[in-house]
Amino acid sequence: MFSLVLLIPMTAHAGLFGYQEAARSNLKLFPQWLSVLQRHIKDRVPEGNCETRHLDSCHVRNWHAFIDSIRGLPVAEQIRRVNQFANQQQYILDIENYGVEDYWATPRQFLYNNGDCEDYAITKMLTLKELGLDTRAMRIVVLQDTNLRVPHAVLAINIKGDILIMDNQIEEVVSHRHIVHYVPIYAVNETRWWMYLPN
Repeated sequence: MFSLVLLIPMTAHAGLFGYQEAARSNLKLFPQWLSVLQRHIKDRVPEGNCETRHLDSCHVRNWHAFIDSIRGLPVAEQIRRVNQFANQQQYILDIENYGVEDYWATPRQFLYNNGDCEDYAITKMLTLKELGLDTRAMRIVVLQDTNLRVPHAVLAINIKGDILIMDNQIEEVVSHRHIVHYVPIYAVNETRWWMYLPN
């Protein structure tokens, strides 16, 4: 079984995708992220049977049933399955879903409404947290995809000194060392954020 290795740099050094990174602690700079965490804790949904056009407890039960079904698996397999589970959702822009350009959804909202790249990453992080993995070893990374020339977001998780990328655009979970077309801008988790600069 893999053990988690925390990646919490205190000074700038080479890190994710080979870029210089520096950790910071003031999460107030990221109100969308703080809002997700607060809403995730407070999320209460009405009883239901998954047949209504509104989010109900059936959708949440399905998520928890998935989590329970993989709870005893090795960490590497849990990560693979969580990536696969979230990536089954349909990609939908925030403007179509919520009428705004940028909205960070909770897992419950994402699993009901589908969503865009950061919603996949958020759901993956909070699902892995439900499985008992330490969120200090994870980061939601906002980056630039230089192939598509668009902003994008992924989940990065540090396992045994390697940073694995969970991406809705890539079917498999891969090491950050094998991805050359992503330029990280910033990353966040529940305790801190990181800024990135080229070497």
